[in-house]
Amino acid sequence: MTDRPPTRFSRPGHGWQQVGQQLMSAASTVAGRAPRAPLPVGAPDEVLAQVAAELGPQDLPAAGIGEQAALNRMAQIVHEYGLNLTHELCAAHLQPPPLSVAVAADALASATNASLDTYDSGPATLAIEEWTVQALARLAGLPATSGGVFGPGGSYSNLLAMLIARDQAGAKRGIDIRHDGVVALGDPVVLCSRVAHFSVQRACAALGLGESAVVTVDCDDEHRMVPSALSAVLDSLEEAGRTPIAVVATAGTTDFGTVDPLPLIADIAYERGLWLHVDAAYGFGALFSDRFAGLLSGIDRADSITLDLHKVGWQPAAASLLLLADTESFSSLDRSVAYLNPEDDLEAGFGGQLGLTLQTTRRPDVLKVATTLMAYGRNGLGEMLESCHELALHAQSRVASEPQFELVSEATLTTVVFRYLCDELDIDQVNAEVRRRLISSGTALIGRTQVRIAADGEPRTCLKLTLLNPETTADDIERLFDEIVRVALEVESEGLAPAALNVGVAHD
Repeated sequence: MTDRPPTRFSRPGHGWQQVGQQLMSAASTVAGRAPRAPLPVGAPDEVLAQVAAELGPQDLPAAGIGEQAALNRMAQIVHEYGLNLTHELCAAHLQPPPLSVAVAADALASATNASLDTYDSGPATLAIEEWTVQALARLAGLPATSGGVFGPGGSYSNLLAMLIARDQAGAKRGIDIRHDGVVALGDPVVLCSRVAHFSVQRACAALGLGESAVVTVDCDDEHRMVPSALSAVLDSLEEAGRTPIAVVATAGTTDFGTVDPLPLIADIAYERGLWLHVDAAYGFGALFSDRFAGLLSGIDRADSITLDLHKVGWQPAAASLLLLADTESFSSLDRSVAYLNPEDDLEAGFGGQLGLTLQTTRRPDVLKVATTLMAYGRNGLGEMLESCHELALHAQSRVASEPQFELVSEATLTTVVFRYLCDELDIDQVNAEVRRRLISSGTALIGRTQVRIAADGEPRTCLKLTLLNPETTADDIERLFDEIVRVALEVESEGLAPAALNVGVAHD
C-alpha cells in the first residue's frame, strides 16, 4: 500500500499531528510577548477599530495568505486584543479559564467533525456522551431511567426543559402540543424566583407561552425562593383559573451563587403535580465537592436539571447538559427522517440522538468533558471549586475590613457582591465608573449588577467578583482590592464627567 499524498484535511494520525504543529507555530508567534492583561487597554470603540484594521478591508480576498500565516495572524489578534481568562485579576463572569486538557480534547472533537444525530455520523462519540451523561446523572442521584443531552449553553438547556415541561403538561390533559399547539393549554404559567436567570422568560417567549407566562416568587434575604410564597402564588393562580405547568428552582443564582431550598420546593411541586426543573448551570459543580454537595440536597427529585461545565467545570464553551429523570420524557422531540434515521435503521441499532434535541448536526462537545472527568475525577474538580471558594471568602473578608466597602451578598460558592461607598457623589455612578476604568486601563476585569439593598428600595449598582481561577492567590485578591480603592479614590477626586452622569437616565 503506497503512502497517501499530503492533505489539507484533518486526517487521523498525520493530519492530527499537523494540527498540533500548526498550533505550536501559532503559539510561538506570541510566546515572547509580555503577559497579557485581562482585557486590552483602551475604550471599546478604539479596541474594536484596531482589530478591524488588523483584519483589513471587509472584502473576501481573491487569494489567501496561506494556512500558517492566517493562523499566526489570528493568534496575534486574539492575544493582543482578546480576553485573558487566565489572568489573576480576571473575575467578572461565570467564564473560567479552560483546562489545557479540555482545550486539547476540544481540538480533537473539531478534528473528527463528528455529529451526534445518527450512528454513522460519529459512533464513538455517541458512546462517550452516554457514558458522560450517566456518570453525571448518578452524581446528581437521578434514577436508572435518567438520560440527557449536551447543548450549546444553559439558556438552550433551559429552553429544552421548558419545551418538555410544556409538552408533558399537555399530555397529562390529553393534548398533543406538538401537533395542536399551545392554545389548548389555556393560560399556562411557569414559576421561578425573582432572581432566576432571564433565560426562563426567553424560553417561554420562544415556546409561544409569552414572557407574561412567567410568574416570579419572592426571595428571602439570602436571595432564595420562599416556599410559602410559592404555595401562596400557586393558590392564587388556581383561583384565577390559570394553568401552572412547571416550577423552576435555581441552584446557583448568577449574581449570588445561592441555592433555592430544593427539598421544600420539590415537595410542593410533587403535591401539585408540577414539573420541577432545577437550573443548576452554576451550582451543579458543588456536587464535585464533599464540602458543598449538601447545598444541592433535593436535586435528585428534579424532573430536569440544567448544568454548565463551562462554568464550574473549567471547560471551553460550550459544555451544557440537560438531564432528565426519565428519558421517556424526550418523546415529544422524537423524529424519524428518511435520509437520517429511518425506522428499519433504528430497529437495527443505527440510531443516534436526533430525538433528544432541537439540533440536527450536533458537535461532540462531550469529548472535552469526558476527558476532563477521566483526567481529574470528582476529587480533582472538587478541590478546584474549594480553592475558588477560599478566594471568595478572602475577598469577603477584605470587603468587611474596609469602611469604604459594603458587603451586599456573602459567598455561597465563588461569588461576592459589594459596593464602594462615598458621600459626595452618586454611589451607583461611582461604582459603574470604577468598573469601566479598571477594564479600559487593562488592569482588572470585575463584574457589576443591580441589587435591592433594602427590601423596599430601588435596585442599586454593585460590583461583583466571580472567582473561577483556582490558581489565583490571596495576594492577587489583595492587589485587586488595592486597585479598586485606588481607582475609586481617583474617581472621587475628579468627580463624574457629564457622560457618566447620564448613564441610566431615560430620555423622551
